[in-house]
Amino acid sequence: MSHILSVTDLTQALKDVLEAEFPFIWVRGQVTNLARPASGHMYFTLSDAGAALPVVWFKNSQGRGNKGAGGGESADRAEKIDPLTGEVLEPGPGVAAALTDGQEVLVAGRVTVYAARGAYQLVAELVQQSGVSDLALAFEALKRKLADQGWFDEARKRPVPANPARVALITSPQGAAVRDFLRLAEARGTGAALRIYPALVQGDAAPAQIAAALDAANADAWPGGGKAEVIALIRGGGSLEDLWAFNTEMVAEAMIRSRVPVVTGVGHEPDVSIADFVADKRFSTPSAVASGLWPLRADLMQAVDGLEAELSRTFGAFMERKLAQLSELRRGLSWLSPVQRLARLEDTWLETSRRLEAAGRRLLGARRERLAGAVRDLTRAFGPAVVEARQERLDSAVRDLTRAFGPAELSERQSRVDALRERATLAVDIALGQAGRQVDVLAARLAGLDPEGPLARGYSLVRIERTGRFLRSTGDVLAGDRLGVRTADGEVAAVVAGMTEGKV
Repeated sequence: MSHILSVTDLTQALKDVLEAEFPFIWVRGQVTNLARPASGHMYFTLSDAGAALPVVWFKNSQGRGNKGAGGGESADRAEKIDPLTGEVLEPGPGVAAALTDGQEVLVAGRVTVYAARGAYQLVAELVQQSGVSDLALAFEALKRKLADQGWFDEARKRPVPANPARVALITSPQGAAVRDFLRLAEARGTGAALRIYPALVQGDAAPAQIAAALDAANADAWPGGGKAEVIALIRGGGSLEDLWAFNTEMVAEAMIRSRVPVVTGVGHEPDVSIADFVADKRFSTPSAVASGLWPLRADLMQAVDGLEAELSRTFGAFMERKLAQLSELRRGLSWLSPVQRLARLEDTWLETSRRLEAAGRRLLGARRERLAGAVRDLTRAFGPAVVEARQERLDSAVRDLTRAFGPAELSERQSRVDALRERATLAVDIALGQAGRQVDVLAARLAGLDPEGPLARGYSLVRIERTGRFLRSTGDVLAGDRLGVRTADGEVAAVVAGMTEGKV
């Protein structure tokens, strides 16, 4: 065995199965072993020829049912409140006071397991004399018939609007149920219009009146041209016989025929009628109908506060997104603006001019350094110090030669030396002249590279405003183009009046 159950676990499992399978049933039998302890609860056995069933009838359920053994109503009209449902009970002696051993009764309730004894029992919610058993059989027969026709199907039922503004109320205007309903409706929701359709809720004439009221609630127009949003069919508690008008096919058919959602609150919590099965939504009591149709106003106010806070947060986030988009569009517009484009072109032109001027200065400086180096090289090669040194060396050589070769040889060599000196002097002069001319050429070329130089000599730089480029050909401009003519001392604005092809 994969799992061993404890006694408690097994008993609880059986209890869950029984309560789920038999949540509410009717059982007929004879009362035996009736006990009335001081607690007010009642214990008895419901038996027939073949079996016996323990029954417990708790004190708070014993007030349900308003018919005595003789079926007449009590003269005592004092209102009583059902402790289980909060409903105002119809006056009259209870069945509990008249219950005796040997009596045939019909018990409605739920099956459960009393764990302390390990026995199942019926917890009674309603006990009635067996005189209504024929009605119970008729109830079950009609229930099966209408279920087979699909009148109880959940797929057929319509949603009930939340917090309805127009409610048609079908009930007896003299009953305690309508007072309960109106008292709760006044304190709930956001305000609703109620229209009462009076109808008998008990007796032979009640089904026809209830069906007619349902048809009238569907047909009537409300102020403003609207219709009822929901129809509430309510009645206070009573015996199965008292509630029989809600167990008729006439009322069920009128509910099926209704185009407006119908809710029911008939009797007390354990009372279940055919109308409850057909209704779009069933409430346990008339008070439960009012509580189910309209929420508490405190809950609505809290929901409004929550929605307001959420709206504020959502609006703040929305505004932040829109401001970010606006800022981005502004940046994009400023980038695409013609004024900004011209400013960027002017900045580009100024930067290019500065770079050209810097390049010219660097080129001139480099050429000056090369010229200074050439001068230094020439100075080292042919300068006075070198000539003087060579002169000294020459004089020394002359002396050596004089000593070696005598006056005649010396004179001849002196002549040769003089000739070499003259040639050397001439070569130095020629080299210095060439270097000076090269310096002049480089200076002239450097001056020619100066962008401001032509302007000083009367020339101009003409820039086309439409394209931002300098004018080099007549094909670069169109008639009407605006020009900026830059001179040495400023800039002149001009407009193209026309072009002439060929040299002027």
